[in-house]
Amino acid sequence: MQDQATPLTLDDVVRLRRRKKGVQFGIFAVLIGLVLWSVQATVIDDTDWQRIGTLADIGESVAHFIGVDFALIPSLLGPTIETFMIACIGTLLGLVFCVPMIWFGALNVTPFKPVTYPIARVAMTLSRSIHEIVWALIFVSAVGLGAFAGILAIAARSLGFIAKMSAEAIENIDHKPVEAIRAMGGSNLQVMIYAILPQVLPVILGIVIFEWEINIRRSSVLGLVGAGGLGLVFFRQMNTFNYPGVTTVIIAILMLILIGEVVSHYSRKALI
Repeated sequence: MQDQATPLTLDDVVRLRRRKKGVQFGIFAVLIGLVLWSVQATVIDDTDWQRIGTLADIGESVAHFIGVDFALIPSLLGPTIETFMIACIGTLLGLVFCVPMIWFGALNVTPFKPVTYPIARVAMTLSRSIHEIVWALIFVSAVGLGAFAGILAIAARSLGFIAKMSAEAIENIDHKPVEAIRAMGGSNLQVMIYAILPQVLPVILGIVIFEWEINIRRSSVLGLVGAGGLGLVFFRQMNTFNYPGVTTVIIAILMLILIGEVVSHYSRKALI
């Protein structure tokens, strides 16, 4: 006869619950200790508190930025349009470049799993791991100052996110339409067009619109490293200590981001 499992007594249940609570308490204590150590090391010890000064000194520094440089406003139209176009063209270029990467990076459609899948995944990780400012520095050194470097930086940064999310959407499709078309003798291209694309196209459109909205924010600061747009104007105002001009540029960036969010909202409702 097989030995039956001994039922737990009330004391056993109480002891197990206490042990579980003890483990949870220990984990929380370690996490809190790590947070406190991080605050001590990165904020308290690494901050020049004497340079910050008193609250009055901080208020005086902040007060420099109160105000708007109305004389600067007419000259912001061109950089604002340039920033918007950097985001649009960079996102479109990233979408074009990531098409083969989506194909290679989706495990269920990649042509040669041992080679194409790892290559695509490494490229996606590389794109997303490098900050857009670093991409901009690389392309500024390669193609020179201006909006073209910003477009390439936005495209390089967008490529990994769009490709990764789109490839995962392809991996999660319903395989019944795929099997049905293959059972009727359909080719791989027909399977892609008639079974896979109808399922993932709305998802990919949503991903592209979301990335475009983020790229408006990114393109607003790329000018800090010479990639054109409002960031370049911001950098010049800071260098000349025109603090009301800095505030004016920040307001322009905020307005551009708000426009991008409105366009993104209605685009999703219309296309998805």
